Amino acid sequence: MRQPNPDDAGRLRVGSLFSGYGGLDLAVEDVFNARTVWFSEINEPVAHVFAHHWTHAANLGDITTIDWATVPPVDILTGGFPCQDVSTVGKRAGLAPGTRSGLWAHMATAIEALQPQYVVIENVRGLLSAPARRATPEGHNDHERRNPTAATGNDATATLCAVEPKSWRLGEQPARPLRAMGAVCGDLADLGFAARWIGLPASLVGAPHHRFRIFILAHRPVPDSAGLGLVPRRGKPGAGQSTPGHNRAQPPSDRPRNPALLSVSRGDVRVDRRLLRRWGRYAAAIARWERITGRPAPAPAILNGTIGPRPAPAFVEWIMGLDHGWVTDATLGLTPAQQLTILGNGVVPSHAALVLRTLL
Repeated sequence: MRQPNPDDAGRLRVGSLFSGYGGLDLAVEDVFNARTVWFSEINEPVAHVFAHHWTHAANLGDITTIDWATVPPVDILTGGFPCQDVSTVGKRAGLAPGTRSGLWAHMATAIEALQPQYVVIENVRGLLSAPARRATPEGHNDHERRNPTAATGNDATATLCAVEPKSWRLGEQPARPLRAMGAVCGDLADLGFAARWIGLPASLVGAPHHRFRIFILAHRPVPDSAGLGLVPRRGKPGAGQSTPGHNRAQPPSDRPRNPALLSVSRGDVRVDRRLLRRWGRYAAAIARWERITGRPAPAPAILNGTIGPRPAPAFVEWIMGLDHGWVTDATLGLTPAQQLTILGNGVVPSHAALVLRTLL
């Protein structure tokens, strides 16, 4: 549990959206020397974990119903909006109204209203390739607005074709589809934020798994850009009903006590026969993470004679770089299935911390 610190008053304030178990916010608190003052999470077991570690932070609840005019201001806004619709293992509905991933529009609304100094976003690799669709106001022809007759009528098209007579001529080029990543960065630009992004695997910090994630760090170069009256361009999305994927990105929160940010190469790890017998080809990766985290790997599976072995929550908690009991503490009262779901949706704190330091 994160204990209140008397020095918290002078630190940057963090607001957490789609908060999960707190992995992203753990990294933000460490890198920015910040403190999380409120969060938004609708999943009750997940919110229970977050509240257990941030006893002073209020849960604002459903992001779609928050009145941002009443929310305390923050210096940093974090969020890993749902990834089901952009994930490569999902339905690929994309970033669009009515999808879970379309809840990004509500995060954009929060950014515009709160005007934090920094925005930290995390999501899956599919953000780079999934499509995005803008909401078109009723009775509005977006194609005509983007392509007025004077510019794209028959005469104009004929002129373009004449100028570009080959197969690649402008007059025959189809419109390039808008991607989810481009839509998010475009919205941030509309809101007056400059953004940098990077995609890296968690294995780069020594984690014994790949878990490639996209991170975006945006900052506000223009003071009081809220006065520009910019409106998020994704309309008013619904909650959506698409089937969740296994790697749904939920934002995290909290600060690791001793963030493990050192990546250790294979040559730095000694793998003995005992490790090889237990872990086989994964022995080097396990030994490396044991060295980084400072504690031995728990048993990877729970044996059950009826349904066979299943992943051990304590092991998943360990490979995610969390303190022992962060999610699996018995006092939280979570079932093993709930623990695995919560852990599977999270962020490795040291992974996010390394990325943020790199972007800064």
